[in-house]
Amino acid sequence: MNEITEHGGNIYKIAQVMNCKPEEIIDFSSNINPLKPEMTLSIEPKSIEIYGDPDYVELKEVIAHKYELNSSEIKLFNGASSAIFALFEQLDYSEVALYAPLYGEYKNAAEACGKKILSINRFDDIWEKPERNSLVVMVNPSTPDGYLYDFKGLLSEWKALNCQVIIDESFLEFTQAKSLREELHNYANLYIIQSFTKFYACAGLRVGAVFSHESNINKLYTPMWTISSVDVSLLLKIFADKHHHQKSTKELVKLRDRLRSILCYAQCFDEVYQSHANYILTKSKAAKKIEKILLNHKIMVRNCESFDFLDNRYLRFAVKDEKALDALEVALIEFHE
Repeated sequence: MNEITEHGGNIYKIAQVMNCKPEEIIDFSSNINPLKPEMTLSIEPKSIEIYGDPDYVELKEVIAHKYELNSSEIKLFNGASSAIFALFEQLDYSEVALYAPLYGEYKNAAEACGKKILSINRFDDIWEKPERNSLVVMVNPSTPDGYLYDFKGLLSEWKALNCQVIIDESFLEFTQAKSLREELHNYANLYIIQSFTKFYACAGLRVGAVFSHESNINKLYTPMWTISSVDVSLLLKIFADKHHHQKSTKELVKLRDRLRSILCYAQCFDEVYQSHANYILTKSKAAKKIEKILLNHKIMVRNCESFDFLDNRYLRFAVKDEKALDALEVALIEFHE
């Protein structure tokens, strides 16, 4: 099953193997917020009869207000993955330093551009220096372990080496931590990738952004109408729920604590990592058996052996609602039977 579960969210292949409907799969592999904003899914026919605003003025204004930016510091993309590939293709650098393990599309993008890659094992030595003038990439909170980093010292090191820096903050809203967005005016070579689909539970919309200095944004090329009028309309409705952030952050702490308790109580993991994000990394010599047992219960988890510096002992569990956590708790009992 490894080839099926090596990327979160592909419930369709699992459903084919299990001979069931996709909606029957309990997907602990997908790290999407289980708490959804209040909104009505309705599309005005006129919104798709005409071309949308290619500059996305209204949406950028809402995003700028929400993330305390200027509209000129925002470039929208068809998902964070598209933003990653655009940056790798268009920035000028000699080598890529990936603080791994991290989201696999960063390595894919570097390889697609034919760039030399330095993989830095952040578990072993977060202070290993990249080459001067390289492109540095780091995810915060990190994936798949959910560790939250303090960038004060690291950013100073990268500045001294004249590195271009990409920080992926797609999971930062699951925490109470401060963003590096305030550093955009202090360091012109800083780019922040922001996915809107994780925290706002709308993975199907495929909308992401790059935040950077206005001069950098102006140099980034994207085709006209990178995202559709439907994407814009629905995202504006999602952002209109002013209470979603506060409700989510409070409830998600409870759900994450319960998930951690379930994983620890199961006593089948050698290590259950502390996490600040909406997922928890585990390590177990019996990971293969655990994964098989869970699949028998139609529960899908993220096998992490495709991540650099990890192997088939590592599984990641996303934070889910109480009903899903109940099912996981029942399934893990089978491990000792």
